[in-house]
Amino acid sequence: MLLPFAGLAAGTYLDGRSDDNPDGASYAPGLALDLQGGTQIILTPTTTDGSQVTSENLNEAINVIRQRIDSSGVSEAEIASQGGGNIVVGIPGRPSQATIDLVSTAAQMRFRPVLTYAQGIPMPEPSAEDGTAPEDGTAPEGGTAPEEEAGPAEEAPAEEAPAEEAPADGATQDVPEGTSPGGRSAAGPVPAPAVAAGLPADTATPSPTAPAEDAAPPADPSDMAQITPEVQAQFEALDCTDQENLVGGGGDDPNSVLVTCSQDGTTKFVLGPVEVEGTHIRNATSGLMPGPNGVTTNEWGVSLELDSTGARQFAQTSQRLYSYGQGDPRNQFAIVLDGLVVSAPGINTPINDGRAQITGSFNRDSAATLANQLSFGALPLQFDVQSQQEISATLGSEQLRNGMLAGLIGLVLVVVYSLFQYRALGLLTVASLVVAGIITYVAISLLSWGMGYRLSLPGVAGLIVAIGFTADSFIVYFERIRDELRNGRTLQFAVQRGWQRARRTIYAAKAVNLISAIILYYLAVGGVQGFAFTLGLTTVIDVAVVVWFTHPVMELIAKMRFFRDGHVASGLSRERLTMSAFKPRYVGAGRVAMPEPAATAADVNAEAEGEVPAGEPVDRSVLVGAPPSTPAVPVTDASGRRLTIAERRAAERRAAAQSAGADVPSTDGENEEGR
Repeated sequence: MLLPFAGLAAGTYLDGRSDDNPDGASYAPGLALDLQGGTQIILTPTTTDGSQVTSENLNEAINVIRQRIDSSGVSEAEIASQGGGNIVVGIPGRPSQATIDLVSTAAQMRFRPVLTYAQGIPMPEPSAEDGTAPEDGTAPEGGTAPEEEAGPAEEAPAEEAPAEEAPADGATQDVPEGTSPGGRSAAGPVPAPAVAAGLPADTATPSPTAPAEDAAPPADPSDMAQITPEVQAQFEALDCTDQENLVGGGGDDPNSVLVTCSQDGTTKFVLGPVEVEGTHIRNATSGLMPGPNGVTTNEWGVSLELDSTGARQFAQTSQRLYSYGQGDPRNQFAIVLDGLVVSAPGINTPINDGRAQITGSFNRDSAATLANQLSFGALPLQFDVQSQQEISATLGSEQLRNGMLAGLIGLVLVVVYSLFQYRALGLLTVASLVVAGIITYVAISLLSWGMGYRLSLPGVAGLIVAIGFTADSFIVYFERIRDELRNGRTLQFAVQRGWQRARRTIYAAKAVNLISAIILYYLAVGGVQGFAFTLGLTTVIDVAVVVWFTHPVMELIAKMRFFRDGHVASGLSRERLTMSAFKPRYVGAGRVAMPEPAATAADVNAEAEGEVPAGEPVDRSVLVGAPPSTPAVPVTDASGRRLTIAERRAAERRAAAQSAGADVPSTDGENEEGR
């Protein structure tokens, strides 16, 4: 139980929440939009072809935006359509700029072959002297060395990464079972060579004087004939250090050559027509990649899976790109998001099953970012941000205080009932509730740090309801113990026997609660999910507290004389339990026990028949609450018939009188007088 506290304390010390780090750890849980406020963004969607936005387009966009926000670690965001024309996005707290950009990005994900690339600065006018590429520039490191191309250009100059240095390693690496041998592709920040690449060594750029009409039609999307003088001029003039050229926005023609920049502005590209649309991406996940021997390494990467159509297109393209070899930039397949190059991995071997692995100089965050862009990068719409503003809490601190007050009132009522019904034993209920409450608070704080969970008002309602559910578990347990005591068993044996009976009821009831919470969570959205989440969380914590705290403590106090002898204030007094048997009583789990006309005690001989755990001491003569000198009273007669309550009381009086030396009339005489 101390592990959550230690984890939260360590997280707060190492990664504490602050204005610069709003997602850091804190002893206070994060609050949702309805309690804390946040940022509201109103988006106006437009289709890429200028057609009318349909309700299906709008619903798909809302679903993808919700998935994007959830995958970024932000919970309890509110996303809805407004008037059938706008999308309103409410993000709790102070979201990062990356989260805001993720919401408003049009996100047209496409795969294009690389024709050539260069540094992201304007190129000088070509001349006779510079019309050819230098010897050390004909094989830039970005297109030849999978491991080196993931690093920034300035950190890995071309001369430090010759073409023949690394492709063999990348091409022969093993992949997990069920994936294509060619699934591993180098990736990471796109390369930034010093000169234009992708053309023959003797002519690094196409002739600017060659007429476009004399050029032969392109044989395939990687045909260099597509670089016309106009395209070459546009490529040379493109300045990727200008922020206006890094806005993106999509809208490019999928059937034409694209001249564009990388997202970080370090590299500019000439890309061929689209060969695979992002809509064919089935799944993309990040994680540690396996090595050649199948053992997981410390290298982060992205696993990509395509549908059947995308797999077929990708197989054809990868076979062609692989044929160019690692020394040719045309070996690279650019991932284009919204008109900007996200990554340009090289193809090590053909990929025929639609499963690929992108590796390079990734860390955990950059791999997760690329996987997220690949997974949810197929929005059918473009968005214009109409407004972005800070909003105050719609319910605010006053409603939060009211909710906490309601929870406190419920807790007080449960405590009063426990103390009234169970006397000193009720203190164990109070202690268990306190332990469960502390663990729940720490768990929510940890989830706020680890997965971006934020507590909403429906979540607070789930915590309040959980107080009653948690107390109900203790009632079930205590009532089973009291039933055993009414049947004449010792306290220690009653605790063991009562736990065996109670835990089945507790597990069944909590399983129903947990299943209901899971179903509600997956079928609902928004605030209702918050209620279901806290309900499920507290259900799991409730079971853990009953098993690992309440029951062990009950075993300890069963050995204390105050409880073992049935003190009137212990809640286990024999006299009070006997009187309560003649009244209806709540026994937990929504059940009420009605009074029974006859004793329902089992024969104590059952203890000798295996009901008593091995090694458990059995006291067959002393009853809870009775003086040690009181003689034992059997519960059956000589023939084995169970005695009625009246007969047992008569036997008790005779035994007491005999111990005092008095003359006691026979049972038959008493029965005759009664008749």
